[in-house]
Amino acid sequence: MDWLDIHPAALQALGGILGVLAIANLIVFIIRGRLSKSLHHELVSRIQSWWLMFAVFAIAMAINRTGSLIFFAFVSFMALKEYLSLIPSRRADRRVMFWAYLTIPAQYLLVGYKWYGMFIILIPVYAFLLLPMRMVLVGETRNFLRAAGTLHWGVMAMVFSISHVAYLLVLPEQVNPAAGGAGLVLYLVFLTQFNDVAQYCWGKLLGRRKILPSVSPGKTVEGLIGGIATTIVLSWSLASWLTPLNVPQSVAAGALIGIAGFVGDVTISALKRDLGVKDSGSLLPGHGGILDRIDSLIYTAPLFFHFIYYLHG
Repeated sequence: MDWLDIHPAALQALGGILGVLAIANLIVFIIRGRLSKSLHHELVSRIQSWWLMFAVFAIAMAINRTGSLIFFAFVSFMALKEYLSLIPSRRADRRVMFWAYLTIPAQYLLVGYKWYGMFIILIPVYAFLLLPMRMVLVGETRNFLRAAGTLHWGVMAMVFSISHVAYLLVLPEQVNPAAGGAGLVLYLVFLTQFNDVAQYCWGKLLGRRKILPSVSPGKTVEGLIGGIATTIVLSWSLASWLTPLNVPQSVAAGALIGIAGFVGDVTISALKRDLGVKDSGSLLPGHGGILDRIDSLIYTAPLFFHFIYYLHG
């Protein structure tokens, strides 16, 4: 079927994620009597949002490749829109933001055409040079450096970084004979999100020593170590099924995703604290906004992509 374009192993992995969500539902139902009302409500909201996100993600992955790329372009658009709505901006910047949004179709078209040479420099080089030039043409010099820096950081994080997830889908089949590009995307996204959940759970169970109290008071040393260890075990367990990684490489990939996911999480936390907001939005009950959900992926996506590209590309 042309509309169902996904490797069988990746399809099985989607079924596995479905099972994990069903187990999470069952666990929360069984222990509901031991939870406070607020914690029970938070967990139920989080899991319901996970079901919604999984449904949208699974449909996007299962339809043809064009549909999948449009989905990731839409994620970049929503994240950039959320980011630009949070940062303080000058009236003159609104004209430049239009050009920032134009980087999204341009970047994802390059992914669709598999033009790696231009994909890797469009935003770091051309957007970096041309967006300030557009600001100069507007003629507003007050807070120029701050406006240029915040805009470029947003485009790099929300468009350039996230587009690396999409590029995994179009890598040649021989890069990952086990499960194709879809297998790599599922491996990356599942481990990144599970790392967040594992760090949260280990922190709740064993957390004593705060690791960055001024940035993210809920993060603990125990949560970080437990999350990374869990991610490494999962990475090793899933690697032969979904990736071309051998055992040492899968362990390294697990450590990379665990550490990078933590850095992405606390970096966006620092951004939100600077802006004086708890969540970046309210689109996903229990999670916040799109930016709250993809904060770790902003860091893990480009690092994992180049890890794979260097070893097997």
